[in-house]
Amino acid sequence: MKFIKVSEDNAFPKYQQIINSVEKSIANQLLKKNDKLPSINKICLEFGISRDTVLYAFEELKKKGLVYSILGKGYYVKSIDWSFEERIFLLFDELNAFKENLYNSFIEAVNKKAKVDVFFHYFNIEVFRKLIEENNGSYTKYIIMPGNMNGTAPIIKTLPKNDVYILDQTNSDLKEYASVYQNFSKDMFSCLSKAKSYLELYNRLVLIFPGNKEPIGMVKGFLDFCEKYKLNHSIISDFNKDEIKIGDVFIIIDDRHLVNVILQSKKQKFKIRRDFGIISYNETPLKSVVESGITTISTDFSEMGRTLAEMVLNSTNKRIENPSDLILRNSL
Repeated sequence: MKFIKVSEDNAFPKYQQIINSVEKSIANQLLKKNDKLPSINKICLEFGISRDTVLYAFEELKKKGLVYSILGKGYYVKSIDWSFEERIFLLFDELNAFKENLYNSFIEAVNKKAKVDVFFHYFNIEVFRKLIEENNGSYTKYIIMPGNMNGTAPIIKTLPKNDVYILDQTNSDLKEYASVYQNFSKDMFSCLSKAKSYLELYNRLVLIFPGNKEPIGMVKGFLDFCEKYKLNHSIISDFNKDEIKIGDVFIIIDDRHLVNVILQSKKQKFKIRRDFGIISYNETPLKSVVESGITTISTDFSEMGRTLAEMVLNSTNKRIENPSDLILRNSL
């Protein structure tokens, strides 16, 4: 079993990679007290690094009290009283109610086994670039939520590939990376299909899609559904004091538009469900009580956080689709 891992793709210096490898092996009980470490010569030959680099790493481990040396024989594990701390860089696009659920779930699942620093880029590519450039090499894992911004892939590729996890939205340029993601096109189509018998009672489906930061896959799933079942439909980018027509069903991505639609319905003295319908994207506790309950399409953000934590702590390199579901309430 190899206890030492050194890679050219890793942003940490090679001596630090050796130190991290030994610490993590001790923490995971792969190395036990008095186990012998690979020889300096063997590590030099295997990874093509200098003897001084390996010697420096081993001496640092001695200073920490983790290893001891026997002259002419080598280096051995001295103490297993060591908890290796993952240092995690977590870059969110923005903070909102459902992202907060994701974050809290992730932190709870990590359960003090890692130090997590959270940052936000707010869909600004220069902020995104600056945060990654400034923190490259300072963490053992990088969790990135790129959103739908153009130009993120080349920046992400400056990080060590095996230490990167893509969260929530991904694309073909990032398919080589481990990820926990939503399939927005598939989820929109699947969830609308579950509501088909209700939607057919209305005259028109209206997708309110601002098109700024929202995943374009939502539009594809919506169009595929409407075209397959030959349902009257339209897509608008905004809703601000627009008139609601009897028989409309609104699929609403942004909660600000949800508020606007509800306020407008009150002005027109329309009753939700009877006169028009609403499906909102992304579940929050408030939607279960507003207007006797708003139907939602949502992924389980708490489950996404738990899945992500398990992957990061186990250094699992997978692409995991976090499914969405329809939560049917009184608004249809």
